[in-house]
Amino acid sequence: MKKKILNVAFSTQKGGAGKTTLTVLVASYLHYVKGYNVAVIDCDFPQHSIADMRKRDLQMTMEDDHYKLMAYEQFSSLGKKAYVIVESSPENAMEDAKAVIEEMNPDFVFFDLPGTINNPEVVKTLSFMDYIIAPISADQLVLESTLQYVVTINDALITPGKAKIKGLYLLWNLVDGREKTELYEVYEDVIDKLGFPLFKTFLPDSKRFRKEQSVSHKALFRSTLFPADKVLVKGSNLDILIDEMLDTLK
Repeated sequence: MKKKILNVAFSTQKGGAGKTTLTVLVASYLHYVKGYNVAVIDCDFPQHSIADMRKRDLQMTMEDDHYKLMAYEQFSSLGKKAYVIVESSPENAMEDAKAVIEEMNPDFVFFDLPGTINNPEVVKTLSFMDYIIAPISADQLVLESTLQYVVTINDALITPGKAKIKGLYLLWNLVDGREKTELYEVYEDVIDKLGFPLFKTFLPDSKRFRKEQSVSHKALFRSTLFPADKVLVKGSNLDILIDEMLDTLK
């Protein structure tokens, strides 16, 4: 039986929604903790934020004995290398993904795309996704922009059958406080009426999501070479979200 490979994109047209951070956190957790094989196609041209993050991670790991030992112990234990990150562009994304799939046969391929729906190459690449996850926050401008984005994808690609998209999900990100307020219930009622599924798990607004490798060697959260530190994962909902994703994305 042919192995099922899932193409997934955290995608929205609103900057600062956390799509790149989510891509890295989920990819690293799946690859380094859950035992899946992952590849990332960074086609957010020209920033290539994830590819640049990998370069920073590698440089610090090569120059710092603490991280060098961490990497040696981790990869010796896992018996596999860091996941591949390919610098690409919307027009070349699927061709680059095909090459990675033929060489590595991953379980998941994550795509980091520019935040626009006006680029036909972005739309074309989105049409090849199995799942699109759009992060939202309880900010009227962010929510309206993201809902307009998913409605456009749904009307232009999914409804007319012009895409292989199996599911288009919304995800609460940057939630203020540990509990959601009545405001979220109002927004969720709107989302429900539009007919878009919403992940039950939400991610809080926390500084831990920005903790990368540093000379202080403090616990890290966002890295392309290491998973989020177990201490920091507690209370972040990241582990719960990963489990829900694995149950949802088939």
